[in-house]
Amino acid sequence: MHRSPITLFALLLLFIPLASAQDNPASPKPGSGLPQTPVPGANPAPQPVTQPPAGVTTSSPAAAQPSPSQSATPQPSPADQQKPATQPLNTKNGQQPAQVVSMPPAPPAAPKTEILDSSATSGALATDGHDPILDPPSVPRTTTTLVGGTIASVDRMRNRLKVHVFNGNTWTVNFDERTHIFHNGAETTQLALKKGERVYVDTQLDNNRHDIFARNIRVGVAPLPADADGQIVDIDTRHRELTLRDTINSVPVHFAVDQDTRISSGQTPAAFKDVKPGTLVHVRFAADRPNRGLAREINILAAPGAAFTFLGKITYLDLHRGLMAIQNSGDDRNYEIHFSPSHTDAVQRLGVGTEVRVVATFESTKYTAQSISVTRSVDALDKEK
Repeated sequence: MHRSPITLFALLLLFIPLASAQDNPASPKPGSGLPQTPVPGANPAPQPVTQPPAGVTTSSPAAAQPSPSQSATPQPSPADQQKPATQPLNTKNGQQPAQVVSMPPAPPAAPKTEILDSSATSGALATDGHDPILDPPSVPRTTTTLVGGTIASVDRMRNRLKVHVFNGNTWTVNFDERTHIFHNGAETTQLALKKGERVYVDTQLDNNRHDIFARNIRVGVAPLPADADGQIVDIDTRHRELTLRDTINSVPVHFAVDQDTRISSGQTPAAFKDVKPGTLVHVRFAADRPNRGLAREINILAAPGAAFTFLGKITYLDLHRGLMAIQNSGDDRNYEIHFSPSHTDAVQRLGVGTEVRVVATFESTKYTAQSISVTRSVDALDKEK
């Protein structure tokens, strides 16, 4: 049989790879992915070792083949157990698969509060805790002046009040949370400030604002008691009020009498019915208004028709008018006594400095002498000296 040269050449190319495969039966087919079987006596070429990154475990076909001296199922080390597992992707064209590392999720961030240094803020706070913006300024260091009067008006929007001072002027006084307000001795709020209330204010001059500042305000202070001497000119039994004509200025003064008012005649207790028009009284009262008050004590000095005995020296003598003044030794007060010179036996012995004893009757407007006797003449007094 005659074969063509082309057919012979094709057969030759077919048998050359088969001969090579018989010489090295462990050589895998390209792209098969099967491990190679080592040939005894052959020295394989050393393979370069690539150090994987820390915390990453690589997987390759060469690393999966165990060595003859190792166990078929090696035990991982404790360090390898802590490393995250990797999942290889499918290989293609014999290339090394990309490694995917699964990392644990990061924990959520905890909230944190940051305290800034006070020096970093504008206008650092003082060490005493005083806020220069919100807190009021310190109390003025000026002289304190006590002022008394009555409240004319209160402006709670502007924190100020007007006070009618006792001398007749009206002051505008400012107050704020620095002001201490007292009502009958107990500290209270500005609601106790009412029109018409009697107040005493510790005032200071604020040099920064050029106005009057109230350091302390005392409301409802009981006024100090006062005394008055005079004659009762009118009695209102229905409203229990007395009208007294004062001895000093002759101005009528009205007094209210309540159940707590003590009435006496000398050392003897008396009642309200014993006080009659024309009676001379001494009244101790608490002022409510300039011409009005509440009587605390009423002492009846002389009632119309009552007889009184005076002992003392003559300090004034007018025989023409029939008038003398006696410095009474009982209460050390001067009394004017009217007498009739023609009906007085000791008229020739009377003189300034003579000690006398006079029995007189009170007649609503004056004392009239019923009898006058000389106890010590002026000549006797001169001899004793």
